[in-house]
Parts: sequence; structure tokens; C-alpha cells
Amino acid sequence: MDAISEKRHMPLCIDLDGTLIATDSLWEGLVSVLVRRPWLFFAAILWAMSGKSVLKREVAARLAHQGADWPYRDEVIARIRQARAEGQPVWLVTGAAESTAQAIATHLGLFDRVLHSTDTENLTSARKRDRLVSLCGDGGFDYVGNSRDDIAVFDAARRSIIVAPDSAARKWGASHKAEFLSLTPTSRLAVFKSIRVHQWLKNVLIAVPLVLNHEFANAELVLAVLAAFFSFSFLASAVYIVNDISDLANDRQHPRKRLRPLASGAVSVPVISTVAVALLAASVGLASLLPPLFWAALVLYAFVTTAYTFVLKRKLLVDVFTLAGLYTLRIIAGAAATMTELSFWLLAFSIFFFLSLALVKRYVELDEIADGEGAWLKGRGYVGFDKDMIGQAGVASAFSAAMVLALYVDSSEVASMYPQPWMLWPLCPLILYMLLRIWILARRSQMHDDPVVFIMRDWRSQVTTFVGAGLVIFASLNVW
Repeated sequence: MDAISEKRHMPLCIDLDGTLIATDSLWEGLVSVLVRRPWLFFAAILWAMSGKSVLKREVAARLAHQGADWPYRDEVIARIRQARAEGQPVWLVTGAAESTAQAIATHLGLFDRVLHSTDTENLTSARKRDRLVSLCGDGGFDYVGNSRDDIAVFDAARRSIIVAPDSAARKWGASHKAEFLSLTPTSRLAVFKSIRVHQWLKNVLIAVPLVLNHEFANAELVLAVLAAFFSFSFLASAVYIVNDISDLANDRQHPRKRLRPLASGAVSVPVISTVAVALLAASVGLASLLPPLFWAALVLYAFVTTAYTFVLKRKLLVDVFTLAGLYTLRIIAGAAATMTELSFWLLAFSIFFFLSLALVKRYVELDEIADGEGAWLKGRGYVGFDKDMIGQAGVASAFSAAMVLALYVDSSEVASMYPQPWMLWPLCPLILYMLLRIWILARRSQMHDDPVVFIMRDWRSQVTTFVGAGLVIFASLNVW
């Protein structure tokens, strides 16, 4: 039999987890199900005790993922298309549950046959090898895999192709001169990106009460603010991870969010879940050093952000009011950590200021809808028609924030705290300039970042912030 005829009779067998898709369908499915339905935790233990194949079946039955919701490896799909063009049959051979395997095969439409786990057989490692040998004979197939579990199959294949290997598969491939299709490892940078350290900038709001009460030189309070900052930041990162896990399907359909490390498969669900637990433990440890009122603020933040992740973010307008409240809660937490008194004016200003920014975020997402004004924003309670109303509400909130600030500057409270209160008046147009500029950029479709992060990265916003801080400092000096 010549080489071409031989190739046309030998199937190219494709592993699924970590090979065709850049994730593990069982781990991702299990964590996704438990994040949405935590009460199934003990049921999952019983499923696992009944066998891994039963666990896979039960998880797949409850997972909302469709065939299009997985992170496919383009290089593997390209190899499959090449094989089909050359007349070679292509099989999907996976340890995943039947429903998962069939949904993926139907979505791609590239496989001549699908082999998968059943209730009585977990089709991995030696069991996968034995099934393929019984169907094709020893050396009667080519195999594409990625992990230690695939080594037994590599040994029986005519040709082995290794994709994004773990250490065992990499070592086997090097010693057997296998073909490596992709060597992309899980990078520490991907893990770092997953916890969104840049979002920690939002927690600088915790220092606002300390600054406005002119306690810059109090070392004890400064240390308390630092502890509160990192406690909130670690908790926020853990919540971001939970949010990303629960929203994987929607993120993979989003033009930018699909590139996030977890959505793209650059970091695995088990790894990032472990990171989330570690971050939560660190947050609790730091909170134990602070007053009980800070604990209350932290617990409330955890409760509201969890509610936002699973329910509130899908509710019309409730989501943006919740975001504005969470920003204000950071200021409250800062006051609790330092045991300083909160100003009504500060809280009122914060609500309107951050409501405007939250509305910017929704406006930008609505502006990016490609399916027309009547299309729903995925995972949210908005349709394209709502964009103009959201814009009007956001600009009105910006003017409301400036109005509250003006009333505060004219209050007796400011007159008693600042020797030169007149120097605070320019803060009003500065705040309006910052917010209206953001809205203009959003209207021009030039706003692509989270608006709070944008303010902290944009040099014009930074200059505006420094000028405002300078005005506050000079207004507090009794030198005129």
C-alpha cells in the first residue's frame, strides 16, 4: 500500500481536552456548575465516588455550554482541515462525556467519527489506546494529544503529534522525536492578568477619608489604609475570578473578553481556582488586623459583588446603581479602617460621580452591539435602543456630581475645615471636564477601557486629578 493510500485508511485521532480545546471540559464544567449552583457540591462528591465517567456525565448534563462556547485551538483545527483535504479520515477520540463530545463535533462539522466516555468506561489513557488498537490495529492511526494520559496512546500510534504538552508529554515527545504542533505553556503572566491587578487602582478610594481628614502623617492610620487596600484588592480579584468562571460562555462570544486568559484557555480552571482560594485567605487574614466595622464593610462588599456576579448584573439599571454603590462602599470601608467620620457630602458626590462612570461602561457595551438596535446585550438587561437613554442619564449624573460638590464647597463644614475654601471652587469645572470628556470619547466610540481605570491611565485625567489635589492642599494651608 503506497503512502497516500495508507494515509487515507488510517484515521487522524484528535484528543479533546487540552488539545482541540485549550481547557479541560470536566474541570471547567465542574467549577462552572458549582459556581452557579454551590448546593451541588455534595452531590458532586457522590458522582465522583460513583466513577469519573459518572461525574463527567452529570456535570455535562448541567453545563450550559454549547458547541461554540469552548476555546478552540486554531492550529489543531488547521491540521484537521489539512488532513481532510488530503483524504484522511478524522476522529474525535475523547474522555469527555457524550453530550460534550457530540456538541463539539456537531458545531465543528469536521469529524467522521466520535468516540467518547460512557457510563461504564472512562475513555482515557490505556482504555483509549485499547479501543483504538481494537478498531485500527497497533500503529494503525495517527494521534494528536497533549498530556501524560496520552502517552499510552502515543506508544500505539503510527505518528504522534503533541499540542501544548505538560512536562511528561514534552519529555516523551523529545525522546521519541514526535511532532510538536504547539509549545505554548501556561504562563505566570496569564495568571497575573486573570487577577486583574490593574483593577486594584479602584481601591485607592479607601484612602479618601484619610486624605480629606488631613491625616497624612499618622503612620498608624496609613498602615491601616494599606492593610484595607490589599484586603479589598485580594477579595476583589477572587470575585473577578469567580465572575470570569461563571461568565465564560458569554466572554468567549465577546470581541475583547474572549482574549482574557481564562476565556482563551491560557490559564486553566484548576490553577485559577486555587489562586482564588489563596487570595480569599489573604484578604481575610489582613481584615483580621482591622476594626470590626471594616469587617462589616468587607463582608457587605463580598455579598453584594457575589449577588452582582450571579443576579444583579443582568438587571436593567440595578447593575449600574450597584456598581456606583460598590465604589462608594470602598470609601465607607476606608473610613471604617481608620475610624474616621464620613461626610454626607462625600457619599452623595461619590454616588453621582460613579453612577456616571458605571453608565459609561454600559453605554460603551451597547455601542459595540453589532446586531442592531433591537439586539440584547449578552448577559445584561439592555437592548441597543437603550443607548441614548443611558447616555442622557450618565451626563445628568455628571452634572449632579458637580452640583453636589458645589453645595459642599459652599457649606459651613468646608468653611470650618479649610482656611481658604474659595480655592476649592475650581474643582467643580474640573470634575465636569473629566466626566464630560469621557462621555464625548464614549460617544465617538473611543472609550474601550473601564472608565475608572481609564481615568487612572489617561494623562489628561491625571493632570486634572493632580490639579484638583493641589487645590485641596493649598486650600487647607493657612498661609494667605
